[in-house]
Amino acid sequence: MIKASEVYKRFSTVEALKGVSLEVARAEIVAIVGASGAGKSTLLQILGTLLQPDSGKVEIAGTDVCSLSEKQLAAFRNRHIGFVFQFHHLLPEFTALENVMMPALIGGIDKNEASRRAAELLEIVGLSNRSEHKPAQMSGGEQQRVAIARALVCRPSVVLADEPTGNLDSANSAEIQRLLVDVRDRFEQTIVMVTHDMALADSVDRKIVMSDGTIL
Repeated sequence: MIKASEVYKRFSTVEALKGVSLEVARAEIVAIVGASGAGKSTLLQILGTLLQPDSGKVEIAGTDVCSLSEKQLAAFRNRHIGFVFQFHHLLPEFTALENVMMPALIGGIDKNEASRRAAELLEIVGLSNRSEHKPAQMSGGEQQRVAIARALVCRPSVVLADEPTGNLDSANSAEIQRLLVDVRDRFEQTIVMVTHDMALADSVDRKIVMSDGTIL
């Protein structure tokens, strides 16, 4: 599902990635771990097409994303990549249902179909009774579950998660861990995450350790 080959990225005098190569299979959950500054977030952003590598190649679902124009990338990102961030980034003025619907509406999916998908996903993440609540009315764990549902609404090829449990207590972290495995099993979803949560990293299919811009 993901293939990165000899990816290099430099920021000014800092070489953030030094020829990183990796492959991730369909329906595999991979955790990328390492100290701060190891290059984890840079790699995740490149896999998510939010950053372009200086050199190297990235393929997602068979598409060479480095060859796409900005307009093509935006469309590809909406259709094929779901994002989950540490701080949720839910829109405060919208309900849980509306937040989950948003990427589908942006992607041109019919409003009724977007609403149906969003309601189904909120039920899967255990929040069907909170669909009309706004983010301020929900706990951190509930907000993160809404964010996971939002990442899935366009039925992406890949879900990328940046510290998905970084802002949660141990009980909610364990719930998110279980939910990610459930999502993989239900949808054959490919998931790549960056995390400092070693309990989470040790629970998934494969752990990739990075240091100083390389994979150990």
